Amino acid sequence: MSATAAPISVMLVDDHRSVLWGLEKLIDGEKPRMRVVNSATCTAEALSGARQHSPDVILLDLDLGGESGMSLIAKLRAFSNAKVVILTGMKNSELREQAMVEGAAGVVLKSEPAQVILNAIERVHSGELWLDRNTTARVFATLARRNGARAVPQPEDLLTTSERRVVTVVVRHKGAPNKVIADALNISGHTLRNHLASIYGKLGIHRRLELVLYAMEHDLIQHDS
Repeated sequence: MSATAAPISVMLVDDHRSVLWGLEKLIDGEKPRMRVVNSATCTAEALSGARQHSPDVILLDLDLGGESGMSLIAKLRAFSNAKVVILTGMKNSELREQAMVEGAAGVVLKSEPAQVILNAIERVHSGELWLDRNTTARVFATLARRNGARAVPQPEDLLTTSERRVVTVVVRHKGAPNKVIADALNISGHTLRNHLASIYGKLGIHRRLELVLYAMEHDLIQHDS
């Protein structure tokens, strides 16, 4: 993040105050890159906080005591433009898939290292999905069935607009060092590496040469970039 970029504003929704306290300490420890703007322990507080603070990212627990966080996803997105990341202890893959279908931008298990939570916030805020590739593919298949679509989603369908631009510049500067590509995109080398890691994971490839070949074969080059 550049010195002039606004910090990523984060809202926390969890019925355990000790969890909220720990998450706030973790995220505020990353200032000025990101900061907590509000915490909520129930549905009413979450909706009020989303409306009042308009956070960039909302970390939402699916189990809010006697209330379900699942039904909150669409409401929170309607009250703000926030990206919703599910932070849960539930390892039920069907629930994680349902959360994505309902509009979540990612899922992180509470058992994951703290750095994973921070990475998820940053990547989701930049427009990416935070989910393993197999689950994402199942989510796309579920959406296709729900919408009555016949086409089978392809790996490149998972790429964000930013990632497609990265692919285009990589192809145009094939063979060039990462610094040249990062400069052409006006991003840092660290951000470029993050984008490439996400792109490789979604496409099932491992290096730039494979990316160039894949992009040319599947016509992923944006001619107006």
